[in-house]
Amino acid sequence: MLDSDLAELYGVETKRLKETVKRNIRRFPEKYMFELTVKENDSLRSQIATSKAGRGGARYLPMVFTEHGVLQLSNYLNSESAIEIGFKIIDAFVRLREMIMDNTELRLAFEEIKRKTENNTKNIELVFQYLDELLQKMEKPKPRTEIGYKISRKNG
Repeated sequence: MLDSDLAELYGVETKRLKETVKRNIRRFPEKYMFELTVKENDSLRSQIATSKAGRGGARYLPMVFTEHGVLQLSNYLNSESAIEIGFKIIDAFVRLREMIMDNTELRLAFEEIKRKTENNTKNIELVFQYLDELLQKMEKPKPRTEIGYKISRKNG
């Protein structure tokens, strides 16, 4: 989650939230919180249509928090609303992870079905190819070699 979104949920200014993090930076390793790169921030701005820097936009790159970073932040903001909201956000992350896992399992099941049907399709195509070859052989039988006594037709 973005720092500005969390600040709004916690009822604090984004500036204060960032100050809290910077004062306790050892408590926020990169797997808990990181800053967007300039390129990522520009992409984010274009996607959510925020103002450009210098025209009321933020002067610093946004911080992004994982579910663990959100919990850590709620511990350091130390207000009732921060604690309550922190738990709700973590619950939302847990539900999101469960949904992703469910979708991953579904996707894997679909891929397995697809793989099996592709194999079946290839096998069916092969059977039809053999049938076509057999039908062609039946339509154009090889001339049979006569057996037995051969009598010349000129003499008779």
